[in-house]
Amino acid sequence: MIGSQAILGSYSEDVLPERATMSREADIAPLEDDAQESLATRIDVLAGEWSPFDDEHGFYIQGVSVRTAYLPEGWAERVVRVEVESGSTGLCLDPHDLCAAKLGRNDIKDKEFVHELITAGLIDPAELRTRFEAIADQRLEGARRVAVRSFLRSYVDGRTVGEREDRA
Repeated sequence: MIGSQAILGSYSEDVLPERATMSREADIAPLEDDAQESLATRIDVLAGEWSPFDDEHGFYIQGVSVRTAYLPEGWAERVVRVEVESGSTGLCLDPHDLCAAKLGRNDIKDKEFVHELITAGLIDPAELRTRFEAIADQRLEGARRVAVRSFLRSYVDGRTVGEREDRA
């Protein structure tokens, strides 16, 4: 699991900020998919939005590709294993890798998600910055990387986004 709901692999819903569990979507990335993303497409068909699965469970599963995510080097060695009663094992992104991937998108809702986890004390901003810098993806070059660095700097320096420094 590589979307925001992957946080549930590390923390129970009762300790997470409400904003961190609002999504009805669970992004699932098959680790061994073909170039056409056939498994991801099959997941969409069987359990995607407006499917019988969605109607029955109140959430849906979106099949995605690992190639589309902004993942830091070494993420696969840090996945959180979640075992369920049926004996199956799910893999969820480590919380810091998840937040780094969310920030790679540089989307306001993803920044809000990360902000809530940082202010709840569940994500260490310095470690998050390290993970973000470990993303080697050309899509992050330029203004997007600069914007995310600025966002993270405000937390690492002890300020939150929107606070101003004293210049006196």
